[in-house]
Amino acid sequence: MNIQDLLLKDAMIMDLQATTKEAAVDEMVARYKEIGVITDDALYRKDILAREAQSSTGIGEGIAMPHAKDSAVQRATVLFAKSQNGVAYDALDGQPVYLFFMIAAPEGANDTHLQALAGLSSLLINPQLVADLKQAQTPEDVQTLFANAQAVKDAKDAKEEAEEAAKAQAAAATPANDQKPFIVAVTACPTGIAHTYMAEAALKETAVKMGIDIKVETNGSEGVKHQLTADDIKRATGVIIAADKKVDMPRFDGKHLLNRPVIDGIKKPAELIQKTLDEEGSIYHATESQSSEEASADKKTLWSRIYQDLMNGVSNMLPFVVGGGILMAISFLLEQTVGAHSTTFIFLNSLGNNAFNFLIPVLAAYIAISIGDRPALMPGFVGGYMASQATASVLASKSPAGFLGGLAAGFIAGWVIVGLKKVFKNLPQTLDGLKPILIFPVLGLLIVGFIMYFMINPVFAQINLWLSTFLTHLGAGNALLLGAILGGMMSVDMGGPFNKAAYTFAIGVFTTTKDGSLMAAVMAGGMVPPLAIAVAASLFKNKFTGNERKQALANYVLGISFITEGAIPFAASDPLHVIVSSVIGSAIGGGLTQLWQITVPAPHGGIFVAPLANHGLLFVFAVLIGTFVSALILGLWRPVAKEAL
Repeated sequence: MNIQDLLLKDAMIMDLQATTKEAAVDEMVARYKEIGVITDDALYRKDILAREAQSSTGIGEGIAMPHAKDSAVQRATVLFAKSQNGVAYDALDGQPVYLFFMIAAPEGANDTHLQALAGLSSLLINPQLVADLKQAQTPEDVQTLFANAQAVKDAKDAKEEAEEAAKAQAAAATPANDQKPFIVAVTACPTGIAHTYMAEAALKETAVKMGIDIKVETNGSEGVKHQLTADDIKRATGVIIAADKKVDMPRFDGKHLLNRPVIDGIKKPAELIQKTLDEEGSIYHATESQSSEEASADKKTLWSRIYQDLMNGVSNMLPFVVGGGILMAISFLLEQTVGAHSTTFIFLNSLGNNAFNFLIPVLAAYIAISIGDRPALMPGFVGGYMASQATASVLASKSPAGFLGGLAAGFIAGWVIVGLKKVFKNLPQTLDGLKPILIFPVLGLLIVGFIMYFMINPVFAQINLWLSTFLTHLGAGNALLLGAILGGMMSVDMGGPFNKAAYTFAIGVFTTTKDGSLMAAVMAGGMVPPLAIAVAASLFKNKFTGNERKQALANYVLGISFITEGAIPFAASDPLHVIVSSVIGSAIGGGLTQLWQITVPAPHGGIFVAPLANHGLLFVFAVLIGTFVSALILGLWRPVAKEAL
């Protein structure tokens, strides 16, 4: 696939009208939807804005490269857009953006797509091409400019590969004091589409101008390319890490290393190279230093770090929850017709139970690995398993520590390993190899096991038992209040900490008691916001712009599927009206599920698992009532859209 296959003429906007960042994104996303490149503009826009929230893709010099890879994209495409007056895009140099390259990549993009996208990204480092694009008048002009630039780059790449191979042979035969300075680098960005390859190109071109040999490893969506060998690292003067995500760091032990954001690789390549040559980077020690991802975590608040660690555990646990929970629910549905002793029921039920047995160990293990990296995986997993079992000792309890104990196990295991790394950081280098294979596994497991066995399990077993007893004897009024609170929490931040806290609490109760009543409350609460926005946009058309009405249609599907995040773009642009109305409707929906004593024995699925509920129709009514209350509040309260005035 060449550049022309990506730069569709129909997708180009030669006179972008937007003057703000949000309007520019909307205008480009609308063009993608218009020509059929994306099927769900709300989802694609959400992912574009999520990437922008990490760091602006306005890279300076009048260029922005917003990009996203998701299931809404039908084919890999680059939308070229040109603004005559410039757009205030929060670019890193603070200047307006005139040239836009919105990259859309399919969720399952193959290597051919990704290599073409990488090639396009690296072309934009050429200042002459950028200057020519600013003067382009037609889509044909744009395609011609890129075709010519690609031809020049292909010839240059072929020449460089031959020279690199020759240099490697010459270096092996040349005395060290006669060799040109040599450094290595790694570039990576969260999505691995644009910045990764632009940083690579900038570093390589600058190194040529400075008379320096460099090898750049890219950690992009197409995988690791130009991987650094042990010999490369050994003979390098120093290492440049230009990355916004975690990369393989232990291999650089003992080397002078600069760890910077990927944008510095694009904007400050000469500075990074010179500082590396001058050995200004601190010497990296694998047991003391941190990867790029971990280093950035130091700047976060304590709550942000805790939330990140918790979400790492929850996100890895969810496949077990969804897969096991839905299969168990289906088995209960079939039990009514095929009987409890049928092979079909026993197979599905045992398969679901087997998946559920891993919930707490996986939760604890991945919380631990988020804190203490790979050495924390095993003690976290074992600590989680201990939390899932009733204690067999003088401290015996009929109830396991459960979900809460698993949370504790994950955080304890992670921080135990962090502590052990600090305790043994001055171990002689000859004994360094003992850390991962002996010291961390044995001492980590011993300490975590001791804390779990004698402290966490006994305490949390009693808390878990009390919680189960409390929920079992919960009065109708208290149940209604709890359902309303959990339902409302699902709408407070629509996928953020409050939403995840409510959902995690319901999962914990579900795994402990096998009672799906609170699952019904959070599911109803989470379905209301996107459905309410879709209904409000259909009933109160003058309160929404034309583009918003189009986006709202997708929320019918997202809402019935229990994907609350479909409401995020609307909440971001109008938080007061959208969030307040959503919380009210979600609280009503969640409360009604408890008033009508509805249980949903599945942790996900929305309307599609309603048949598994004990009162499926009442569950649907609870969602509909909450939806229409929220939609009416939003529609009546929200001001008329500007384009309708």
